[in-house]
Amino acid sequence: MSNTHTAHPDWITPYEAGNRNQTTQWEDCISFYQRLAQQFPQTLHFFEIGQSDSGRPIHAGVVTADGVFDRAQLKAEGRTVFFNNNGIHPGEPEGVDGCMALVRDFCTDAARRAALGSTVFLFIPLYNVDGSKNRQNTSRVNQDGPESFGFRGNSLHLDLNRDFIKCDSLNAQVFNRFFSAWSPDVMVDTHTSNGADYAYTMTLIQTQADKLGYGLGPFLSQTMLPAIYADMTQRGWPTCPYVNPVKDIPDHGIEDFLETPRFSTGYAALHHTIGFMPETHMLKPYADRYESMRALVDSVLTFTVSHGSEIQRLRREARAAAASQAQVAVKWRADHTQPSHFLFSGYQAVYSPSVIGNYTRLSYDRNQPWQKPIPYFNRFVADVVVQCPSAYLIPQAWRHVIERLQWNGVQAERLRADQDFTVQVYRIQSVQTRAHAYEGHMFHDQLELRSSVETLHAEAGDYLVHLHQDQARYVMETLEPQAHDSLFRWGFFNSVLEKKEAYSDYVFEDSAAEILRDEPETRAAFESWKASHPELLNNQEAVLDFIFTHCQRYREPEWNRYPVYRVL
Repeated sequence: MSNTHTAHPDWITPYEAGNRNQTTQWEDCISFYQRLAQQFPQTLHFFEIGQSDSGRPIHAGVVTADGVFDRAQLKAEGRTVFFNNNGIHPGEPEGVDGCMALVRDFCTDAARRAALGSTVFLFIPLYNVDGSKNRQNTSRVNQDGPESFGFRGNSLHLDLNRDFIKCDSLNAQVFNRFFSAWSPDVMVDTHTSNGADYAYTMTLIQTQADKLGYGLGPFLSQTMLPAIYADMTQRGWPTCPYVNPVKDIPDHGIEDFLETPRFSTGYAALHHTIGFMPETHMLKPYADRYESMRALVDSVLTFTVSHGSEIQRLRREARAAAASQAQVAVKWRADHTQPSHFLFSGYQAVYSPSVIGNYTRLSYDRNQPWQKPIPYFNRFVADVVVQCPSAYLIPQAWRHVIERLQWNGVQAERLRADQDFTVQVYRIQSVQTRAHAYEGHMFHDQLELRSSVETLHAEAGDYLVHLHQDQARYVMETLEPQAHDSLFRWGFFNSVLEKKEAYSDYVFEDSAAEILRDEPETRAAFESWKASHPELLNNQEAVLDFIFTHCQRYREPEWNRYPVYRVL
C-alpha cells in the first residue's frame, strides 16, 4: 500500500526523504525534534528525562493544542494523557519514524493539532538509545527492511522490554520514574513481530483484559478493541490479535499473549493504564509496516481523545478497588475451555523434507491464501490468589527493593521508633530456577512457600507500606513472591536462600546423633527421609546435610525466610 500522507515540505523526515526503506538515526531524530520545538514552542516541549547506561541522553516530548506543558498543571486540570513509546527495540523502528511525522503534523497542521482537544500527547522518540547506535542490517533475521537499523540489546546487552520490574538498566529506572509521574491513561509501545506467515501487516497485543480487570478490562475488550479493529479495517489495514499459536501454525488457534509486568503493557497494567503493543509483521515491506503503524497509533489516539473522561473514571475506580480488596490474583493462566473464534486470513502451511537435515520443515505458501474462523483463547483465569495484608513491612537493609517502590510512586512510612508487629512470614520450601541466565538473572520459575504467624521486632528506619493507596496493585505484584514477575522471582532476595554456616563432618557426626536424640521432630523427618532415600544412607555428606539443615539447634532464622513481612 502506498504512502497516504502529505509531508510538510520544510519538515521532511529521513524516512520520507529516502526510498521508504530507511529509518532515522538517533542524532537526526533528536535534532529533528529539537528544531521542531524551537520553531513551534506553543505546540511541542522537548526535553531530557535521564541518561542511558552509556551516558547518552534519553528524551521525551509533550504536545498539547493550547501550549500548556507543565505536568502539575495538566494533572490538576484532569487532562487525558496518551503516551507513545518508541524504539525499545531499535531494530523495529517504524514507530520511531511514524512518531516523527505525527509530531510534525501536530506542529504544522492546525486542524490536526486542534483535534487533540484537551488530550496530552506524550512520547519517547527513541527509548533504547544505546541499541540504536549499534546499527547494522543483519540482527533481525528474515526482516524485510529497513536497509539499516539498531540492535535489540542495550549497552548492557539487556532487552529493555524485559526490564520494567527489575530495572537493571538506567533506562528502566528513568522510565519507571517518568511513567509514574505522568501516569498516562493509554499507552502504545511500538514493535515489529516475527513468527508465522499470514495476510496481516498489523497485529495487536493489548493489556490482557481479564488480568487488567476491574472496570477497565471489560471496557477494553467490549468497547475499545472492537472500535480499534473496525477503524483499522476502514483505514485499509485489517488487524488481528497478535498471532501466538497454541500449536505450530495459526490454523489450530491462537492465544492471547500474557504480558506479565516485565513487558511494557504488563507494567502499564500495574498502574491501571490501558496498554497496547502493536506488532507489524517483519516479512511485510517496511513501507507497509510504517503506514500501518501510523494508522494504529492514530486510531488508538483518536479513540482516547473521544473516550478520555470515561477511561480516567475507570482508572480512578480501579485504583480505589485495588486499594480496598480483601484478596487479589497475582498469577494468571489461559482458560482453554472457552475459546472464542474470529475470521482469520492465513496462508497454507506446507511441510516438506529439509534439504539441510533429516527432518520435515514448515513453510507457508502465499499462493494458497485462506480465510476461516480459528479458535481464539482470550480468556484468562486466576492461577494464584492471595489474601491482602493491611501492609508490608520491609527492613531498611533491602534498599534496592524500596527504591523501586519509590520510583513507582508507592507511599511508604518510615518507622520513627522500634516497634513489634504481628506478621505473616513466608518461608521458601523449594525453588526451581532456570538452568541458564535470563536477562542477567537466574529467574525462579517455580517456588513453594510455607507461612506462619510470628511476632517481629522492627527497627526505626524500616519501611511500612500500607495497601490503602493508589499504587496498591504495583505493591502486591512485586512483593508477593508467587506473582508472575515478583522481585523475589527475579532474584532480589537470593542471599536468604543460602545457609551461611557449615560444619566439620568428623565433629558434627557426634552432634547429629545428639540432635536425633533430643529433637523428636528432626528425628521423625530423618526417618521419613531415610525411607524415601535408602540409596543415600552410605553417603555421609547427604546424611549430615539433612540433619544440619532440618535441626533446631543450629537453625539460622534468616535462611529461606522471605524478608518482606505481611502485617496482619
